[in-house]
Amino acid sequence: MPSSTAPRPATLMATLAACAVLAAGAGGLALWHSQFPATARTTGPLLLAPMIGVIDSCVLEPSATAAPSPSDLRASCSGPEGSAAALLKATLSPLQPQGRAAAAYTLGYTLPVPLLQLFRHSPEGWVIDQDTVGRLVRTVRDNSRPLILYLFSTHFATDAPLEKELALNPANLAQTRDGPLAQSRYYDSAINNWSLASTQTELTARRVQAAQAVLEAICRLPAPDIAKIKGVTLLGELHHLFPNFEAGMGFDAPYRVTDYSPASVAGFQQFLRQQFAGIEQLNRVLGADYAAFDAVQPPSRDIRTEPLQRFTEHIDSFAHGSLPISGWAYVKPTRGAAPAWVHIYRNGVFVGKTPVNQGRQDVLAAKPELGDANTGWRLDMDFRHLPVGQYRIDAFLEATPGRLTHLGTRHIALMGRDQSAPPLLPQQALPASAAADAAQQAHIDLPAEQSSYYYNPLVPLWHRFRQQQVVDYLQFFNGVVNQSCLADTPHYTHQIIPFSNPSWDANKYAIQASLQPMKNIRLGVSLYGNAAYGEVFSRWYGGSGHAGYGVTEFHPLKAMDAPAVQHMLGQHAQRGAQFVSFFLEPRWQGALVQRGHNTFSLDPENAQFGAAALYQSVQQVLTAPATAP
Repeated sequence: MPSSTAPRPATLMATLAACAVLAAGAGGLALWHSQFPATARTTGPLLLAPMIGVIDSCVLEPSATAAPSPSDLRASCSGPEGSAAALLKATLSPLQPQGRAAAAYTLGYTLPVPLLQLFRHSPEGWVIDQDTVGRLVRTVRDNSRPLILYLFSTHFATDAPLEKELALNPANLAQTRDGPLAQSRYYDSAINNWSLASTQTELTARRVQAAQAVLEAICRLPAPDIAKIKGVTLLGELHHLFPNFEAGMGFDAPYRVTDYSPASVAGFQQFLRQQFAGIEQLNRVLGADYAAFDAVQPPSRDIRTEPLQRFTEHIDSFAHGSLPISGWAYVKPTRGAAPAWVHIYRNGVFVGKTPVNQGRQDVLAAKPELGDANTGWRLDMDFRHLPVGQYRIDAFLEATPGRLTHLGTRHIALMGRDQSAPPLLPQQALPASAAADAAQQAHIDLPAEQSSYYYNPLVPLWHRFRQQQVVDYLQFFNGVVNQSCLADTPHYTHQIIPFSNPSWDANKYAIQASLQPMKNIRLGVSLYGNAAYGEVFSRWYGGSGHAGYGVTEFHPLKAMDAPAVQHMLGQHAQRGAQFVSFFLEPRWQGALVQRGHNTFSLDPENAQFGAAALYQSVQQVLTAPATAP
């Protein structure tokens, strides 16, 4: 099957908070097989804070190619008192009329602030466009609903003129071993491969300048208006990047990750100094003979295709010592049936089992007759301490308790540093299995037949350092917000999650550490598909150590009736969610505003991914008699 792809907005402003669903990182699925108590919700009603496309349709000056808007809408957006408040009111009122609040939910909105679009060029250079800042701040002032303030600046391009200039400076760009990454695309969205390896870049300075300008203007508002802001989300998706962002998220070679800039290499060497008492200790861990930390270079070459001066130069998707065993399986659903599991055996010895419940939109797209995207499964096998040798991997489907069906066999080799032929290891008898049911369909994606794997102990250290770079950049930007009147307002990340899609390599993104509890920053996650309504996210969250979270993007990717939506939102509220944000299309006088519509907006005219039905269900939940979630 082709690599699974996460849903992405198809238009310019729809990329303000582009959705993503990633594969599990090493060990990420181990938490799935433990039961954890949910964190009880102790605060008030759950805030539903949809993100509405008001930026390109109201806040920014319209471009020459923009669709014309009604004159009364233009009048409300422009002028010395212009804002998007009226457009927000017109869009939100059909969902829940003003003043008709339910006990369980409060309807507000998410206000995206596209930081790099707040600049205009002047004879003095790039300056803050105070008119745009003013419209944003007056939107907060003039709409009475609570909001989440989204300080947006990610790799998804917004066509801001400043972006083009920043992209000309290699210091602003993420670097693979082959150099800086040029602009690329994710379907019809442009990608600027910004660096996060250093905060000493013009890119960072401009982000800070724009954020400070907005925060200073907000802090001049009266206290009741400032109090409407219930949370601040930081930057949007922040993670490492790689070439071919559209199709390169999986485990295929060649393996290229970031960041190999001089500043990042020096940072990695300093990281190792902090982790080890001396170079001798590092050498013992690595089985190496480096003379000094300055001699250690990040791993960047593939032993299978390139000559190495040292074994520790080797890297690929598996060199950190974990092998994903993954695929998909379809079992015809029957009422009351137990969930399906896949059992994994190595040389006839049981390794573990994993549920068949992960999102595979690619499988559903190829086989729409299945009617369900939750067919994926994955188990990460730690091979760091296994002996060199030839192994047989067998997968069995348990569709009904105690009944195993053999899905297939893969022969692999765990290799030594000298690349000598690995010995054949002893095999035990496999468990008894039944013939496959004609209604069952399945496929093993990984590992590939006759594939080989090498463990390089320097690679997990490299990935840990790259994860720390993500955390450090978020903490730096959080410090900017902490210098404003919103210091005591909850701050959230806006991160993708690494365990909903079994076919992606999370280490390419190096996002795992930013999903763990961070001082003064709360967890903000984007939940799509099963992660929105199933057990995938809840089981992970229960053992994560977080005391609350925000859902920065939200879409079940299927139609759901009002009771199902009520149950789904109630589960998030009970678990500790403070807000849930989903995309909405702006409406004026009951009609859609002409713009590039977001494929994933909940809207009565959007037939994709069950969006129209979801809109109606949310509407029913918000207008029904109040009941506790």
